[in-house]
Amino acid sequence: MTKDIRNIAVIAHVDHGKTTLIDALLKQSNVFRQNQQEMDEDCIMDSNALERERGITIMAKNCAIEYQDTKINIIDTPGHADFSGEVERTLSMADGAILIVDAQEGPMPQTRFVLKQALKLNLSIIVVINKIEKKFARVEYVIQKISDLFLDLATSEEQLEFPVLYAIGRQGVVFNELPDSFEQTGTVKPLLDTIIKTIPAPQVDDAKSFKMVVSSLDYDSYLGKIVIGRIHQGKLSPGDKLVEASKPQKSMTVDKIMVYSGLSRVETNEGVAGDIVAITGLDHVDIGSTIANHADITPLPSIEISEPTLHITLGPNTSPFNGREGEFFTARQIEARLDRELENNVSLKLEKLSSGKFKVSGRGELHLAVLLETMRREGYELEVGKPEVITKVEDNQTVEPLEEVSVIVPNEYVGTINQEMGQRFANLTKMEPLTESETEFIYEMPTRNILGLRNILLTATKGTVLFNSQLIGYQPLGRELPKLRNGVIISDQTGKAVEYGLRNLKGRGVSYIIPGTEVYEGMIVGLNSKDDDIVMNVCKEKNLTNHRSKSHKGITQMAPDQEMSLEEALDFLENDELLEITPVNLRLRKKLLKDFERKRQLKPVSRS
Repeated sequence: MTKDIRNIAVIAHVDHGKTTLIDALLKQSNVFRQNQQEMDEDCIMDSNALERERGITIMAKNCAIEYQDTKINIIDTPGHADFSGEVERTLSMADGAILIVDAQEGPMPQTRFVLKQALKLNLSIIVVINKIEKKFARVEYVIQKISDLFLDLATSEEQLEFPVLYAIGRQGVVFNELPDSFEQTGTVKPLLDTIIKTIPAPQVDDAKSFKMVVSSLDYDSYLGKIVIGRIHQGKLSPGDKLVEASKPQKSMTVDKIMVYSGLSRVETNEGVAGDIVAITGLDHVDIGSTIANHADITPLPSIEISEPTLHITLGPNTSPFNGREGEFFTARQIEARLDRELENNVSLKLEKLSSGKFKVSGRGELHLAVLLETMRREGYELEVGKPEVITKVEDNQTVEPLEEVSVIVPNEYVGTINQEMGQRFANLTKMEPLTESETEFIYEMPTRNILGLRNILLTATKGTVLFNSQLIGYQPLGRELPKLRNGVIISDQTGKAVEYGLRNLKGRGVSYIIPGTEVYEGMIVGLNSKDDDIVMNVCKEKNLTNHRSKSHKGITQMAPDQEMSLEEALDFLENDELLEITPVNLRLRKKLLKDFERKRQLKPVSRS
């Protein structure tokens, strides 16, 4: 067993190089052999397919390295605000944190959030200025901004003293001083030395009876449920009898105890206070629960998780194509899957509605979209309504979530940003040039008005915008946002779309489908060029005469004018529309499929 333990979380704003730096720590601490596949991989910790596709960390993960006879447990946390619940539940396992900040962008909204959480828990902080090799890096400016952030958030004078290191994450080098040349070779040793020197060892008592707060859950098809947490006090051995503090009458027996070594979990005969362990045999515990032996069942402080801000209504697919493309499509199957998600996804809330559907609440659009995409890939078929903001009542007044929005764009798109934010009633609080070619805007605006904004700005700026938001509080419910989207083109037939019908559609707006696509009555097949909804027959074939011959069957390689991701489709929805999600397709549709039903209950639509 190693002589000492350090528990450290790595925190940062999204895309500031956190996972890349952890890769360097793992590779340079001899966790892998030189011929192992991981030595040639990037983002080793992001093993989930969605994480690799999106280039972000979604789930917090644990690993461990050995350095100078010390075991360093490393907790990789997400950088996106929508997954801040993962940060909140895992920081409690750490005694210190590495705060990584981009040398060009400086502190961002999520930087403030994660630092606030870390200081609240009185963690020792090491600041790493990463990506110092960037063309427009502003190291001195960024250090000043970080110091201002500490002054604003620190709760004691001791927290204002923190070491600052400099890194080029993609090269796997860290420096104690800003190097004269970025070609200078090096390793991550300065960071490891600083961890040993700065981060305190866990303050624990082995003599007391065992006690631990559950920070995470995992599942193995062979081992069953795996309970993960840091041992607060005492020791643990296989065969020990434990209880959940809130249910002391139900005893559980520890089966296996595992500790982290590199990316793996290895079995051990004893878990010691201060170490992060994974335990099997405890089937009836939840995240945030205190587990202990019978000698002392006083619960430890539970994990505080911020409230959700958005919800969606989710249920079984009711379209004419239901059950054709998915493996799981009943309400019972969907409910069972959502219940499993609640065990790990602590920011998620679930409510079963009288209609048989489910209200799923989360921290933001991305949080909910990742859940839906995960279920889709697992073979689930379902339908989802428009995301809605969660309001609450304070002092007899309805209030809604308010967010701080940071937008960084090339100067050529400043007018585009002003126009889009203006029509969404955003309040500009700060505007300053970052470099000769980029400007940063800081706005405050209701979460309700942010829905769909990220994708609109990415399109309008040709993918060059940096957009981030962070919940900062609540404000009285504001005025209703006007409809910013044109009407839709709706199929009035069930069948296969053909080229002739789609050419007629393209004369009226934007197409979302190609020839040969199966459609049904009430399905949205395009975006109208005007404000109103229209119905069209996209299955209509060209009339043939004696003077014309049928040269083909009406199916060509005509491309759709626009294809939507799941997030873009969620943003597109209006209150009278649904998104049908299957493992094979995403389909937009009206809630009421029949034209006469929509005419009766909604505004009239024109026909072409």
